[in-house]
Amino acid sequence: MNLSSSAFTQFADIPSPYTCEGGEQSPPLTWSGVPADAKSLVLIVDDPDAPDPDAPKMTWVHWVLYNITPNSTGLGAGRSGKPELPAGTLHGLNDWKQTGYRGPCPPIGRHRYFHKLYALDVVLPLLQPATKAAVEKAMQGHIVAQCELVGYYQRKK
Repeated sequence: MNLSSSAFTQFADIPSPYTCEGGEQSPPLTWSGVPADAKSLVLIVDDPDAPDPDAPKMTWVHWVLYNITPNSTGLGAGRSGKPELPAGTLHGLNDWKQTGYRGPCPPIGRHRYFHKLYALDVVLPLLQPATKAAVEKAMQGHIVAQCELVGYYQRKK
């Protein structure tokens, strides 16, 4: 599988419109090469460098989507972090305890943001609450392919 964005390339800086400093719209994402036997996709966006890349203490979750239709090819940019989603897609909770995308907003330093896409051989059940941990637990033993896109961001202000 391959995951890309028209907004930034692998290991490049994420443009301001997709961050807390520029409107926090979710970035456009495109994928290809989803295995024919995939029943659903999961997207997780997180920052393993929180709060300080020189002394990371946690991975901060920015976005969780699950049960994305496997025949979909991506997501457009979304205003207020909520793009139009393929039918059946479910939102998980980010670390602000909200659904939807929240953009990079590191308190210090230049952080990495991992956009991870997983193809699963099942459709996941409704998870309550649908945290990253709950989705990852439900995915165990069902991942048939995965890929990632990594972008960087450091606040300008």
